[in-house]
Amino acid sequence: MKRIVIELLAVSLIAFSLFACNDKTNEVVVYTSVDQVFSEPVLMEFEMETGIEVKAVFDTEETKSTGVLNRLITEKDNPQCDVFWSGDPMRADVLKQRGITRAYRSGETKGISPVFIDKDYNWIGFSARARVLLVNTDLVREEDTPKSILDLTKEKHKGNFAIANPLFGTTSFHFAALFMELGNEKAKVFLKGLKKNDVVIASSNGDVKKRVATGEIAMGLTDTDDANEAIKEGSPVKMVFLDQDGFGDLIVPNTVSLIKNSPNNENGKRLMDFLLSPKTEKMLAKSCVQMPLHKDAPVPANVPSLDNIVPMAVDYGAIAKKSEEIKLYLKEWVVE
Repeated sequence: MKRIVIELLAVSLIAFSLFACNDKTNEVVVYTSVDQVFSEPVLMEFEMETGIEVKAVFDTEETKSTGVLNRLITEKDNPQCDVFWSGDPMRADVLKQRGITRAYRSGETKGISPVFIDKDYNWIGFSARARVLLVNTDLVREEDTPKSILDLTKEKHKGNFAIANPLFGTTSFHFAALFMELGNEKAKVFLKGLKKNDVVIASSNGDVKKRVATGEIAMGLTDTDDANEAIKEGSPVKMVFLDQDGFGDLIVPNTVSLIKNSPNNENGKRLMDFLLSPKTEKMLAKSCVQMPLHKDAPVPANVPSLDNIVPMAVDYGAIAKKSEEIKLYLKEWVVE
């Protein structure tokens, strides 16, 4: 009898162990800063393909990345999310630094340059956008079009250009990259020059796109997906890749991270594999002109190719740290 009891206890412990290692439900929870109109179809495709229910939390345009980021930080000791899909690597690295994500080396990383992968695999990059200058061709002559971001401080562009609020989204990422590239002092001189030249601070990249497309403002810094929307709408605009003869244009990959101690860990890995696949990159290239990072992924004719762009040479993790360092300065700069 004693032996039977011991064997039953052993079986129970094994069963409990297996249960504990499996996901609690047939679902996966994802927080994302990527526009819902583009991210939701991808998540729905994963749901249909796997039968795993996707519960998504989307960020707002105005607080892009910071809303879900702050929620993940708050939930650190009681995680409710399995996967963080970010529109840039900066927020993903902030979570890594805070010990909120865990390493996961997906098999889908094959073909993606190590430049776009965290060295510890706490985040992995895929489908990228680039920061571009959107120019209203009815208002700006070809010979007056800036070739460098530094040209925006020139007198002839005074009051004629816009940027999104640099405390949020890809603009904050862009400014942190400029601080890394130029050094703190030169970057501050540049920002003071923007203010002196009456830069318009819009609420978002989408707002920049709208103002340039309607002719309210002559040009503005935004992302390739927003710029492409204006082009598709038939607006008299063009996108310009800046600093192609200098330090290059900033490439902004999406990233995906697995949350540490998440409730549906295995399903989270499956979602990560799906997001990192060439299939997802193909979907995003078609829906929002994002550039595939897999070397063998097809690039549609209307999608810029990374092969034709001089990129900024950046350390994405270092940019994340720089962003935290300059946050107070940027807050003061916005309101001064």
